[in-house]
Amino acid sequence: MDEHLPHKLQLNDRAQLTMTGVTEVVSFEETSVVLRTSLGTLVVQGRDLQLKTLSLEGGNVAVSGTVCALTYEEPRQAGSFWQRLFQ
Repeated sequence: MDEHLPHKLQLNDRAQLTMTGVTEVVSFEETSVVLRTSLGTLVVQGRDLQLKTLSLEGGNVAVSGTVCALTYEEPRQAGSFWQRLFQ
């Protein structure tokens, strides 16, 4: 992950989401957008989502539609279940 890009979110009226610090658009559908950011993977869930701005050089992304949830996924730890359990 590129930790040099500042990561910020701004959500207006659950209808317009602007972000900085985005390094990759992993997937995009009407109901979910998966983005890699400088602080981890971000999943945006909603309805009628549309990509309005995409500038990965600057790390800027804008999404419109109805935003229902924003979730960060934690990176998976290496090793087996038992190794992680007893760390």
